[in-house]
Amino acid sequence: MINIKDKSNCCGCNACVQKCPKQCISMREDDEGFLYPYVDKILCIDCGLCEKTCPVINSKEERKPLNVFAAKNQNDEVRMQSSSGGIFTLLAENVIDEGGVVFGAGFNERWEVVHSFAEKKEDLAKFRGSKYVQSKVGNSYKQAEAFLKQGRKVLYSGTPCQIAGLKQYLRKDYVNLLAVDFICHGVPSPGVFRTYLRDEINNCSARHGGRKNTVLLPCIPLVSEKDGLDMKGMKIRSISFRDKRNGWKKSGFALVFSEASAEGENSVLLSYKPLNENLFLRGFLKDLYLRPSCYSCKIKGLSSGSDITIADYWNIHTLISNIDDDKGVSAIVVATDKGSIAVQEMNAMLFDASWEDLVQKNPALVRSALINKDRTQFFQADNRTFEEKIQILCRNKVGVKKLLRKILHKIIVKK
Repeated sequence: MINIKDKSNCCGCNACVQKCPKQCISMREDDEGFLYPYVDKILCIDCGLCEKTCPVINSKEERKPLNVFAAKNQNDEVRMQSSSGGIFTLLAENVIDEGGVVFGAGFNERWEVVHSFAEKKEDLAKFRGSKYVQSKVGNSYKQAEAFLKQGRKVLYSGTPCQIAGLKQYLRKDYVNLLAVDFICHGVPSPGVFRTYLRDEINNCSARHGGRKNTVLLPCIPLVSEKDGLDMKGMKIRSISFRDKRNGWKKSGFALVFSEASAEGENSVLLSYKPLNENLFLRGFLKDLYLRPSCYSCKIKGLSSGSDITIADYWNIHTLISNIDDDKGVSAIVVATDKGSIAVQEMNAMLFDASWEDLVQKNPALVRSALINKDRTQFFQADNRTFEEKIQILCRNKVGVKKLLRKILHKIIVKK
């Protein structure tokens, strides 16, 4: 029986919930906004399947890659809609061309990040772009298994722990499964993101007069008016964690709102800030509200069982200058022969790269995030708003050496 005594031992993959033959396990949200399994002991028959399915209990050994590439989609429109080089779309399109199904993470009508599947190319857009929030896996492992048993090709994409959870759930190697994960730094709290969205929509409404309209558009149905959500005709139309309007290197967080008038007219409003200025991403980059298991991740070093790992290729211009056009470049790590075939079948620009260089640029491949000493303080109940907490806990701190250099420089200038 799954019994979570230490929250760092649960990655929230939902594999145990889907595997339980008695359906006696459910996921409940804790005070930090993360989901954890809860077992109904009356219904439980103690079969042990949940423990056999857990990817944390049954973590695998690290692997070495077969190949490493820097790559980009030759379709610039798709690449601009993607976080990096648009490689996921190429892999997914090939699977759909073969009559297959693609699973990925996208937003639902409540602006929660959830796993779902697509069978048409035009539906792949919802999976493009990074979502810096832990997704709800739901019953997607069961759905993927059903398609696999029908003989259809399935591409399942997710975090390394979600792929490891899928593999443990299936308990079988399917030749028609292509498992794709990405280099994961850690997953932020969905509850924190919900709070952030609530505050953003209130702020946007206040900036534009906050007038009450006769036409009421829902914003985030999960949050009710009594929780402080301003329901004055503001509606989120799109969210992009990595908007490239200013290029890949200067990408930012973009929220697009629509505003309803009494006459039914809509005006589009944009909230855009660079990554290092956006409140939610500042907290993420400081590792302030990652899932506890992310600080001691047991699924690093290609140990998830994926066929392909993709990611942003940070600082690629220092390695291959002619590939960088500031529209995004992907890193591709091939771990299996199946993955190698899938990569070679893509119509992508491929450049040989080095595993050692990639690890240096993307240390999250092999190392867990360090827990922020202010994490507990952030989650403590107090009267501060989300913005106030971020401004206090994520302010830039000048290093001692840098501070001394500044002081010395001022002294010399004065003399």
